[in-house]
Amino acid sequence: MEEETLARIDRKLDAVVRLLANRTIEDTKNKTEAITKLGTLGLDPNLIAEIVDTTLATVSVRLSEVRRKSKTQTKQVKKKVESDE
Repeated sequence: MEEETLARIDRKLDAVVRLLANRTIEDTKNKTEAITKLGTLGLDPNLIAEIVDTTLATVSVRLSEVRRKSKTQTKQVKKKVESDE
């Protein structure tokens, strides 16, 4: 009985997460922006792929690009701060 209850709760929570995720990306201009937003919220790439209606490979590539870009920007800011000191 407890397992059934937990399974029902899990399904309902999944539905709530999907609804909130869809609401979050309503105003996005494209899939890349939607993937980025959902990725920064910490959603699983598989779930992002389902929500954005794309492949897991596409989501993985986009998230990797975002992380790489973020690292590059962080390094540039550090260099600027160090040069200003």
